[in-house]
Amino acid sequence: MATQSSPDQLVGILRDTVVALVRRDGPDLSARQLGVFLTVYLTDGPHTVRGLAAELNVSKPAITRALDRLGELDLARRKVDPMDRRSVLVQRTLKGASFLRDMRSIMAQAEQTARESAPAGEAPAEARRAG
Repeated sequence: MATQSSPDQLVGILRDTVVALVRRDGPDLSARQLGVFLTVYLTDGPHTVRGLAAELNVSKPAITRALDRLGELDLARRKVDPMDRRSVLVQRTLKGASFLRDMRSIMAQAEQTARESAPAGEAPAEARRAG
């Protein structure tokens, strides 16, 4: 039976995930960089600077700066589109896929911790509906 997390639990999971990412020996991404990274890895491509700017509602220079950092960390790379040399495609990398896998694991652990520490009298929403 699936349970639904409360907004407070979700914010706690996000906090615990971000703290774990900051504390570990690895890339430390800003919110914008993380937003660009997750968009590239969790949505279907192909991704372009122009498309990412439109999807995230930020300027193209802001996307370019985020991609500069992701490129330095080998979490994403840019490549000229062979079909339209004016366009730049954003590609995933093996290191980026590994980072996403680690992030998923950290989030799963944070979610488990949140569920275990939920007050005993606070049943998940689905359990309240079923009972």
